[in-house]
Amino acid sequence: MPRVPKLIEQELITPMLKLTVLITLIFSIAARGAETCSRVATINYQEVLVDVSNKNRGEGLRYYLEKDEVARGLLNEYQSNNIPTWKSAALSTVGTALMLGGLVSSGSGNSQTTRNFLLFGGATMIAVSYLISKTNQYNNEYLLLKSVEEYNKRNTPKIFFSPTDPKQGLGAGIGIGQEF
Repeated sequence: MPRVPKLIEQELITPMLKLTVLITLIFSIAARGAETCSRVATINYQEVLVDVSNKNRGEGLRYYLEKDEVARGLLNEYQSNNIPTWKSAALSTVGTALMLGGLVSSGSGNSQTTRNFLLFGGATMIAVSYLISKTNQYNNEYLLLKSVEEYNKRNTPKIFFSPTDPKQGLGAGIGIGQEF
């Protein structure tokens, strides 16, 4: 009889340990990315906060960028692209459902393969959804920079703004990195 609990323990702990490590890693990356950097732009030798809130990024420059029609349009496009889409939410939800299905399913024989497929398939879907949304957000920063450039072509006072921190570098190219 003592052999059955040990077998069950070995079957459950190894996948659960892997899953726990994966979830901890994902949440630690997300927590690091959620830190606010308080981006600033320099206007008339004064620093102005660019991101007044996480909801409307770039809103701190709206007062100046509204003076130019092209710059205002680019700012509006930048802000609308920062809104989460239903596609990324659906992908994350399906990934979570797959992981929960894998945790609930029994782990004997052929169903062990199915269980592993559900767990790792769900984790992969969540990771892909996260990377896609971060990549889109990273690439969207070009619109804010272009908006400032368009404003500076035709208006004063000039806005001096860099969307990336030179100390942080440009990121890993696929969107992994700390939020701006």
